[in-house]
Amino acid sequence: MSKNSDGLLLIPYFPNEKQALKWYQDPKICKQVDNVDTVYDLAKLRRMYEYLSVHGWCYYIQYQRKLIGDCTLLKDGEISIVICKDYQNLHLGGECVDKLLQLAREQKMMQVKAHIYSFNIQSRKMFTRMGFKEQEPEWFYYNL
Repeated sequence: MSKNSDGLLLIPYFPNEKQALKWYQDPKICKQVDNVDTVYDLAKLRRMYEYLSVHGWCYYIQYQRKLIGDCTLLKDGEISIVICKDYQNLHLGGECVDKLLQLAREQKMMQVKAHIYSFNIQSRKMFTRMGFKEQEPEWFYYNL
């Protein structure tokens, strides 16, 4: 994936547990991602990345030369984005969605979707702003 003028870069997944575990040990991030009140341990983190890598295209999000989160496009069209709290609300999620939509088009997908919990207002607003429509409770779709 290519860099844009703001310095956002998607880097293909590679094992980087020390950095990634920091994101997933934030209870607010885990609530946004999985709607749970518990944080990840190393074993759960490894299982998650193994699943994402096998079933889709998983990337780290780099901004200003720092890894700040991850994003994935699964083969079934599901998009997920995790950005650490220090970099949320900077419109970086929208840039990631743009790049994942480009990848979905390259993969000849007809539609992508995102599971966004009702309490995750910032993500709901961002995906809606990007053109996604809520067609089922907590599921947002975008036709390519």
